Amino acid sequence: MEEVRNNTGQNLGIAALITAIITFVLAVIPCVGLIAIIPGIIAIVLASVGLSQAARNNSPRGVLIAGLIIAILASLISVSQVFVAGKIAQKASKSDNWPTEIQNIINDVQDNVVKELEDANISIKVESNGEKVEINTNSGKKDREQTLDNLESGDTQKDDTLQKKK
Repeated sequence: MEEVRNNTGQNLGIAALITAIITFVLAVIPCVGLIAIIPGIIAIVLASVGLSQAARNNSPRGVLIAGLIIAILASLISVSQVFVAGKIAQKASKSDNWPTEIQNIINDVQDNVVKELEDANISIKVESNGEKVEINTNSGKKDREQTLDNLESGDTQKDDTLQKKK
């Protein structure tokens, strides 16, 4: 006897995933990220309700779980910006020249974020009903710099990517 599966909760899953992606985009924008708490909570609620409906009716849960995970991560990033803003205010209050200090702190935070994003490796894995989807990406900046250096020096033997393309 084959199990009958329906798509209960999938509309909520799609709504949660879209809201979670929007939340993530807002959360990583400095100063705007604080606003992302609201859609983050909405996405978490949508995904939770969808998961409870899917569990009752033995429906697929992949999209719901993905939406929930992204919403939680984005909400945590958004909440972390509260602490960053608190640190900025704390350091600025200790100084007589606070506008310059705030600008220096913002520049330091921006430099750190850019440096981390340049070296970031992203791996997303979703498994649903025995099907697996895996998305991997990295900035590859160091690899591109090495390729450019090799091209400029005329030394193509050291670079495997150049040998594969020939």
